[in-house]
Amino acid sequence: MTTARLEAFSDGVFAVIITIMVLELKVPHGTDWEALRPLTPVFLTYVLSFVFLGIYWNNHHHMMHVTERVTGGIMWANLHLLFWLSLTPFVTAWMGENHFAPLPTAVYGGVQLCAAISYTILQTVIIHDEGPHSKLATAVRNDVKGKLSMALYALAIPMAFVNQMISDVLYVTVALTWLVPDRRIEKKIHDHASR
Repeated sequence: MTTARLEAFSDGVFAVIITIMVLELKVPHGTDWEALRPLTPVFLTYVLSFVFLGIYWNNHHHMMHVTERVTGGIMWANLHLLFWLSLTPFVTAWMGENHFAPLPTAVYGGVQLCAAISYTILQTVIIHDEGPHSKLATAVRNDVKGKLSMALYALAIPMAFVNQMISDVLYVTVALTWLVPDRRIEKKIHDHASR
């Protein structure tokens, strides 16, 4: 299998996940601004999850561009990532419709943590297959952002039972951290192309 085929399959899954999420947004019963108020938590959770999915899609795209070949291990690690991401519509709807209640907020964090771990596993499997001097290995090195994200998710899960707003702030912090463009892989692609 080529990296292009794996990326195309993954893109299709990302598209389905986002489609399911947007279908969960219900039309308000009313025509004034007050009719939108009960939907605010659902919409805010949707925006957060959309941003997370966009970050994963973007980083997955870059990772596949520096991956030389696809092995069975890489395919399974990729499916593992897609499994956790496919739970995003469920936890998004549960947290939003229950106005950020503690248990749905904690479970949302659990799914995000598992997705982050599975992304790290995929990255590790690719590096193991291609070697420590591969383009991906030299681009990500210590992956401080990835480790920080997992630590913040792990902290947010128990904090949901103390004060779910703390968890929500931690989730937004992770998203904002990744919204700042991560040029490591792009730089590696550009450096390789200019040689």
